Amino acid sequence: MATDKTRLGESELLKFLSEHPGWRAEEGSITRTYEFKRFLDGIHFVERVADAAEREDHHPDIDIRYRKVTLRLSSHDVGGLTPRDPKLASVADELYRA
Repeated sequence: MATDKTRLGESELLKFLSEHPGWRAEEGSITRTYEFKRFLDGIHFVERVADAAEREDHHPDIDIRYRKVTLRLSSHDVGGLTPRDPKLASVADELYRA
């Protein structure tokens, strides 16, 4: 699978953040915490995100704390953000709403 290693520009990042208010930029990554009614709802969400990440060959850092799941996306191979990060973040948002 071809991997896009083009760095995400500042204007692209700001556009993504304005369209996805739950996400924030921090230390070369984008991060969002999702909250669920039940612990297992969060686990099922993580499973769906993991499936999407595996298809894209782009894997987030995932932190599970009871009913909260935090995703941190960064393209480690380029040391920052690439278009792969907002793409997977958008997928995660869709999965959360589903």
